[in-house]
Amino acid sequence: MTNDPNWRLPEVPGFVLESSDFAEGDRLPEWVRGDSGNRAPSLRWSGAPDSTKSYALTVYDPDAPTGSGFWHWAVRDIPASTTELAAGGSLPPQAVVMANELGAEEFTGAAPPPGDGEHRYFFTVSALDVEHLDIPAGATPAVLGFMLRGHIVGRAQLMGTAETPAD
Repeated sequence: MTNDPNWRLPEVPGFVLESSDFAEGDRLPEWVRGDSGNRAPSLRWSGAPDSTKSYALTVYDPDAPTGSGFWHWAVRDIPASTTELAAGGSLPPQAVVMANELGAEEFTGAAPPPGDGEHRYFFTVSALDVEHLDIPAGATPAVLGFMLRGHIVGRAQLMGTAETPAD
């Protein structure tokens, strides 16, 4: 069985997440890779439930050879009026970027270890029924995942891939 990033998450209605930079299952553009500038792709979503009061955004690689995957980006408290992010990860001022696996409050691009095979990168937008999640500073993206469980009303997901050839 492949690592399923949605395993044991609440089942909720889906909505649409798209990017003008890649399509579902496609290779991520080179400029999204960690060795090429760590620039987030554009994202836009539609069809979220009417009860949405905010969004959380995560980017997760379940195939990282860590035993627990790798969180590349985690953002919470994105206003419900936001339905699009331009390439580069420009965020509304209310949004809170959480530390990723490297401890950086930013997007870290795709960079699988050389020869480790193809990795999947799940861009997930969760619609929430609250405007703000009360999460302490320094909390991890895993804590975000736990805290949104009681407030998630919808989920949109888009998966891209990357691979680094063996040296």
